[in-house]
Amino acid sequence: METNQVASLPSDCSTREVARVLGMAVRSVQLMVDRGELEAWKTPGGHRRIARASVERWLNQRHGHAAVPSAAISANEVAVVPDEASAKASTKRALQGGGRKDPAHAQRQRVLLIEDSVHFQTLVKLLMAHDFPQIDLHVADDGIVGLAMAGELQPDVLIVDILLPGIDGATLIARLRSHPQFQRSRLIVVTSLDEEQRGPYAFALTGLPVVHKPRLVQELPALLAESLRPLG
Repeated sequence: METNQVASLPSDCSTREVARVLGMAVRSVQLMVDRGELEAWKTPGGHRRIARASVERWLNQRHGHAAVPSAAISANEVAVVPDEASAKASTKRALQGGGRKDPAHAQRQRVLLIEDSVHFQTLVKLLMAHDFPQIDLHVADDGIVGLAMAGELQPDVLIVDILLPGIDGATLIARLRSHPQFQRSRLIVVTSLDEEQRGPYAFALTGLPVVHKPRLVQELPALLAESLRPLG
């Protein structure tokens, strides 16, 4: 459906047009441009224009789950399981308490990354492979799929971006924190927003560790190590 809507866009789109088609906030699209995920430029009048072709490429990457280069990481180093289709199919069952860990894998801890940026998905995969090769990493690239996978997997740690398509990350975090099913899961928030820009999301972030994405490599490993320690 998104692909058909993108095809109807002009070759040079406004930020608002792209946000409408992708079902995102305008600020989320602006951050995608800042991260280099979408090609954009400004008109002489100062208005941002985004190339429709770059939006199409982004959608193809998202739905194709672009792989991490094998030279950088191998399947044996970390188990990455996006599995969006099965997650959507099991949403109802998972959120009703159907998600139990397979006894055969009870000793392997699980981390669920809910992040729509392919760049930061790759970065977290590399960090996990290097520092936590014994941990199963699962990935969802929007809030709806992430919520379903959280219910199904019952992860030990959730790493959640604030700005997400589907369900806004802050709303997702608030739901996870308020639901008894997720009380044992520890939360780490990652964001491109600085402290001032996080103000509107303070209701969801209070008491949680927040990693500013430019500091992700420096700060995330220590937070993960702490969060993966057994409770009690």
